[in-house]
Amino acid sequence: MTLVRITVTTLSLLIALASYRFLALGLPQSFPEMLGQIEGQRLAFLLHISFAPVALAIGAVQFFPRIRRRKALHRWLGRIYGMAILISGSAGLVVALNAAGGPSARLGFALLALVWVATTANAIRHAMARRISAHRRWMVYAFALTFAGVTLRLYLVGFMAAGLTYTEASPFLAWLCWLPNLGLAWWWDRR
Repeated sequence: MTLVRITVTTLSLLIALASYRFLALGLPQSFPEMLGQIEGQRLAFLLHISFAPVALAIGAVQFFPRIRRRKALHRWLGRIYGMAILISGSAGLVVALNAAGGPSARLGFALLALVWVATTANAIRHAMARRISAHRRWMVYAFALTFAGVTLRLYLVGFMAAGLTYTEASPFLAWLCWLPNLGLAWWWDRR
């Protein structure tokens, strides 16, 4: 359990940090295969890539018992996490509607954005009602969707090694980055 938590947190923090490469390199150099989204939905794209790494970093550390025991810190981090997902997920939905890779990619990324916001909202609803057990269960689902930012990049490395571009891989990535994560969360919840 501790090794899994450390691995997930390390990958999450690395991807979150790497996501801000656009601050130094600019958007076209950081996301060369997403020029259509950058030009067509610049604000939505910027909101998505700015707030998703915040959610990824905060979500990963929230699972450490030491953080959860510090209730005020856990609540404030949770509020930031929820707001980051609301902003990034809403913006991600806009970006998904014009995603490269065709209708399958658009649908997969759009559903990810919707389910990401919905599961997080449900987790927060349970926390506000002091149903902590249900809150924890739903946060596992919510973070599994947040972790799609990591799994997408891990799968992308494999697709690129096979000679595919991001656009060619998108119809697969749009589903692979989050459905297996939800399956693992469901298994984790049932065990």
